[in-house]
Amino acid sequence: MSENPIAGPLSADELDIWAPVATLLERLPTALDAQLQRDSGLTHFEHGILYALDSAPDRTLRLSILAGYASCTLSRLSRAVSRLEAKGWVRRATDPTDGRFTLGILTPSGHDKVAESTPAHHALVRELVFESLTAAQRRQLRMISQRISAAIGPDESWRPPTLERP
Repeated sequence: MSENPIAGPLSADELDIWAPVATLLERLPTALDAQLQRDSGLTHFEHGILYALDSAPDRTLRLSILAGYASCTLSRLSRAVSRLEAKGWVRRATDPTDGRFTLGILTPSGHDKVAESTPAHHALVRELVFESLTAAQRRQLRMISQRISAAIGPDESWRPPTLERP
């Protein structure tokens, strides 16, 4: 982060870069939510929870770990998990190794929901993000995103279990 948090207004060049980034930050989540809601009755946030649990060993994660992956408060995660529990896709249990923690456990029907919702979601991500960029631009996007994320704070983001690199 900048040493001087009150550095003045953005320059014209900075605004030329920031305006499309800000627009992307608003439009992409809206497009992802719309597709998932329409096709699967899930928000992007809920799908991310189900997907992370589906990818975890034994389809189980501590809710505190899951909240870190989702960059959200435990309160927000708890509300989402309650909605997913009501649909029978997730259940909670006390962590048997440390009773201070609660586990989120993907149910078999939750796994089925992930399997049903993921292909169309990935197709939209591929269409909106990857197909609009060259291979070099995709690599640049990864590096740029990692640098901005690092500037925000420590990286506790979720990663797929097998990360394939080009």
